[in-house]
Amino acid sequence: MSSLLSQKKDQPCLKKEFYDSSSTSSTANTRSQRHERLSRLGLTRTEVPNDSSTNHAESYFLQRQRRLSARKKAEEESMNSEYKKMYEKAVVTNERLKSRLETSKQDLAVIQEQLQTAQNQRTCDSSSKMLEAEKQENWSLKKRISDMEEQLKVKAELKMENQKLKDENGALIRVITKLSK
Repeated sequence: MSSLLSQKKDQPCLKKEFYDSSSTSSTANTRSQRHERLSRLGLTRTEVPNDSSTNHAESYFLQRQRRLSARKKAEEESMNSEYKKMYEKAVVTNERLKSRLETSKQDLAVIQEQLQTAQNQRTCDSSSKMLEAEKQENWSLKKRISDMEEQLKVKAELKMENQKLKDENGALIRVITKLSK
C-alpha cells in the first residue's frame, strides 16, 4: 500500500518535469497559439502585455468572461425564445377566445331575435285569443239576451193567458152562482 502511495506522489512530479521540459521547447508555439486565441477573442497584440504569467491569467480571465457572456447571451436568447413562444401561444389563445366570443355574440343575437318573435307571436296569439274569447263571450251574451227576450215574451203570453183564464173563471163562477140560485 505504501508503494502505491509513493507512486501516486511521484506521478505529479513526473508530469511537472514533463511540462517544464516541453514548455521551454515550445514557447514559440505557445505564443502563436495565444495569438490565435486572442485574435479569436478580438484582442490585438498591443492590448496584451508580454509577461507570460500575466498573459495566462488575463487570457484565462478573458476566456472566462467570454464564456460567461456567451452563456448569458444564450440564456437570454433561450428566454427570449421562450417568451416569444409564450407570446405566440397567448396570441393564439386570444384569437381563439375572440372567435368564441364572436360566435357567442352571434348566437345571442339569434336567440334574442327568436325571443322577440316569440313574444310578438304570443302577443298576437294572446290578442287573437282575447278577440276569440271576447267574440265567444259576446256570442254567449247575445244568446242569453235572446233567450231572456224569448222568456219575457213567453212570460208576457203566459200572463195574458193567465189573465184570460182568470176572467173566464170569474165568468164561470158567476154563471154557476146564478144557476144555483
